[in-house]
Amino acid sequence: MALAGPAMGNARMGFHGPPATCDFEPTPMTQVAFNNTVLRDGHQSLAATRMTTAQMLPAAPMLDSLGFEALETWGGATIDSCLRFLSENPFARLDALKAAAPKTPQMMLLRGQNLVQYTSFPDDVVETFVRCAARHGLDIFRVFDALNDARNLQTAIRTVKAVGKHAQGAICYTVSPVHTPEKLAAFSDQLIALGADSICIKDMAGLLTPRVTFNLVQAIKRRHSVPLIVHSHDTAGLALASYIAAIDAGADAVETSVAPFANGTAQPDTVRMLAALADNPRIPHYDGKVLFELRLYFEGVARELAAFMSPANERVDSDALTFQVPGGMLSNFRNQLKEMRMESRFADVMAEVPVVREALGWIPLVTPTSQIVGTQAMLNVKFGRWQNLAQATIDVALGKYGRPPGAINGELLALARRKSGQEPVEGRPADSLAPRMASLKEELVRKRIDPSDDNAVLYAMFPRETDALYNPNPAAKASAPQPVAVASPTPRATLPKAAIAATARAMQRFQMTINDHRSEVLVEDVG
Repeated sequence: MALAGPAMGNARMGFHGPPATCDFEPTPMTQVAFNNTVLRDGHQSLAATRMTTAQMLPAAPMLDSLGFEALETWGGATIDSCLRFLSENPFARLDALKAAAPKTPQMMLLRGQNLVQYTSFPDDVVETFVRCAARHGLDIFRVFDALNDARNLQTAIRTVKAVGKHAQGAICYTVSPVHTPEKLAAFSDQLIALGADSICIKDMAGLLTPRVTFNLVQAIKRRHSVPLIVHSHDTAGLALASYIAAIDAGADAVETSVAPFANGTAQPDTVRMLAALADNPRIPHYDGKVLFELRLYFEGVARELAAFMSPANERVDSDALTFQVPGGMLSNFRNQLKEMRMESRFADVMAEVPVVREALGWIPLVTPTSQIVGTQAMLNVKFGRWQNLAQATIDVALGKYGRPPGAINGELLALARRKSGQEPVEGRPADSLAPRMASLKEELVRKRIDPSDDNAVLYAMFPRETDALYNPNPAAKASAPQPVAVASPTPRATLPKAAIAATARAMQRFQMTINDHRSEVLVEDVG
């Protein structure tokens, strides 16, 4: 697959030429493409993002040989996990994977103005982060905002375009009184206006049903001629059927993974998806022998990561439909409430989630909003509704994360204003943020860390973890990470014992951990 500026990938998906509106005429005989997620969302969804670079490298050339439209290898929780748990430099991982899989475009998940964190960053940090990732070989930037607020996407998309890479705008799919298929389809207009080269329907909780998928895909394809990708999770067992509906409606690509890092809370397995498309005129061809070898290889990796995997995440979980929250959020909640001696309140907390979500303007539940809503639901159940407001809840209510799709509850907004002493944000939230790159580099110099752009953006998002990467505790068993060799496949590396021990220690702290991200809360034990 040749990459030429923003027109990446293969011509059958129409990645050539500028975005344009069109009268949709489906071409059902055109093969659908698969993106593969095993090196990012597959293990993030099923193994707490703990797959190491060394565990990925032997599989990368095999994945590269299959001709996927893209390999998702970076972004999401991988940067956090590299620094926090694996003592790896995330940019070194990207370099290694680009060297090991040079033919297939590589893709990341970027949270707009939040980058890969929970809070908004100034424009200069966002711009620098995108430039750094592009310089290390990132080809496709899938950019989304948890609130579907296009203002939070404009800086990232503009910068991606400026560096000649492919900007993919994402629509976060969810179900609520204010999220109609018509409104979601209309959001694609804003993405195209920002310059998006393609559009992704991002169904993070696995809520898409086949008929809704068919209608939404056709509605967007009628509006725009750019490639349309459908991304879902098989948490509730609907993703495969919804993918077939998307393909029949004219979607250009769907996303699959490789078992055992597939199905359940991850994407459908590639082999399973191909079997479901038997006799479908749009079925693509991917070498079954190589896919079989990949499955055998990743089964070995899964054995090494068994401590971070759970059968609960691998089964069909209809609770995701009842509570309309991501499957990973459900499983983590059960564990966290048990640690807090609140396991008997699980149903109460889950029932409170839609209450909090509605009060915050029916925000979609995707990082970082899933963490915010989940934490506040727990606090409401433990202390009484709105008696203890998390800072992030206050920030959402005041518009610091962007414009919510619905109205903020009046009582909650009044509480947020009183507790913070602040008024709601008017305009784009990032406009009120001062530039930080210069001060970040000054701080790195004081810490005797190379003040490069790479290090500055990592430090902006994860200061303690970046500091520890370059100034490790002498008493720690794990040394600072070294560049990963990629000359030839090497035996799979087991997860470092120090990383497992660090994770175990972290799990003893009093925190909410949702979708593999931590939200520290001060909770009084009232017995």
